[in-house]
Amino acid sequence: MGRKSPITEKQWEQIGKRVLAGESIRALSREYGVSDAGIRKRFSVRTKEIKDVANQLVAAEIAYQNLPHSSQRSARTLADTLLAIQENMTSAALFGAASANQLQGIAHKMVQKLNQSGPESEEDMEALKRVAYVTRASNEAAQIPLDMLKGSKDKVEELNRVEAPEQMNWTINAVPAVANAG
Repeated sequence: MGRKSPITEKQWEQIGKRVLAGESIRALSREYGVSDAGIRKRFSVRTKEIKDVANQLVAAEIAYQNLPHSSQRSARTLADTLLAIQENMTSAALFGAASANQLQGIAHKMVQKLNQSGPESEEDMEALKRVAYVTRASNEAAQIPLDMLKGSKDKVEELNRVEAPEQMNWTINAVPAVANAG
């Protein structure tokens, strides 16, 4: 555990907003009595990500506005469909995890009923096959949630590998929209 911060979480939130707005880290560190490195460590990755997303949103909005109106409707419909798919996959992951849990519980109860010394009869072998079937179904139900967790873990690890830059001089490049005759 590190040393307790000399400032409150509310003050850190204010610093983060001001860093995002482009204020000097050096000036903020003097004002709040914390190190430049402390501010960079806390906000550099998140601020860069926010600014990158903001740039992408601006670029997407400009591209969208430059489409003919009929194409704008098609683009919006496709975007809404893709968002719905993402939401449905998240729900599928939740249901898959719940199903996997339930099936593992069933398999566990089935195993407890088996003869602990090993299969001694044809009936024992059939019971083992049923346990294997339920376990396989549980593993298959868990695949979507496991894949989503792996993707999230990979993204977190990627963000943690990014080193804090010496200076945070990002700019949002807004390009004026071009009037579209379509």
